[in-house]
This record gives sequence, C-alpha cells and structure tokens, in this order.
Amino acid sequence: MDLLSTLGRTFACSYTAGLNLYATVAILGFASRYQWVALPEQFRIFDNNWIIGTALALSVVEFVTDKIPGSTLSGMRWDAVHTVIRPAGAALIAVTAIGPAQSAVQAAAALAGAALASGSHLAKAGTRIAANTSPEPFSNWILSLSEEDSWSCLAYWP
Repeated sequence: MDLLSTLGRTFACSYTAGLNLYATVAILGFASRYQWVALPEQFRIFDNNWIIGTALALSVVEFVTDKIPGSTLSGMRWDAVHTVIRPAGAALIAVTAIGPAQSAVQAAAALAGAALASGSHLAKAGTRIAANTSPEPFSNWILSLSEEDSWSCLAYWP
C-alpha cells in the first residue's frame, strides 16, 4: 500500500471522526464486515458486534442531542465532552489505518489524526454556537444535517 493512499485514508477518517466519531466507527465496522471497500486486515477490529452496536447506539444519542429541538444546551454539553473524546477516537482510527509500523510513525499518525479531528470538531462546535443564537430552528437543522459526512471516510478506499 503506498504512503500517499494510506495518509489520505487516515486523514479522511480522522476528519470525519471529529464531526461524528460514532457514525465513523459504525461505518468502518459495516464496511469491514460486508466488504463494501477493500479495507486492510487491521480494520477487522471494527467488525465486532459490540463495537458496531455501541457505535450505533451512541450515534442515535448524538442524533437526538444534536437535532431534536429543545436539546440545544444538551448538544452544546455533548460537544464540550466530545472535545476530548473525538480526537482520542480519531487518534485510534489513525493508528489502525497506518497498521503495523514503527512506534514513531504510529505516534505521528495518532497526533495527526487527533489534530485533524480537533480541527473539524472545533469548527463544527464553533459554528453550532454561532447558529444557536438564531431564534428560528431551521438554520440549526440544516447546519446539523450538513455535518453528517461520515461516509466520506470510505471515499479513499478501493
């Protein structure tokens, strides 16, 4: 596998994990299980009923928190807690995407994955705070639906 492809895949998955970690993990699990794309062997870790089930359940919680009117404050709290969780999850996804490598390479991948996830997460959270000042709910819903981009993680796989 060539380095540029591996980096593209790693960075795409890290970026989407910053927007929605649980949907990204669930998609990777289903992609591995049903062979939607040719994932490397190390991604079989996501093909576990517990991991897929937990990721789907937490995706539902995130959906309700993020998109149901009246839960805006909960959504902001959810984003605040996930300021730590999403980058950590993206770091693990990045290390998985790199596969077996020297520890320095894995550390660099983890840092890059966490940095990308932090950037996409903070952009999402900051935009959400600005949108929440609007008294009407439609811009919030449109913004929230436009953030659902976890499928793009699979765009770089053959």
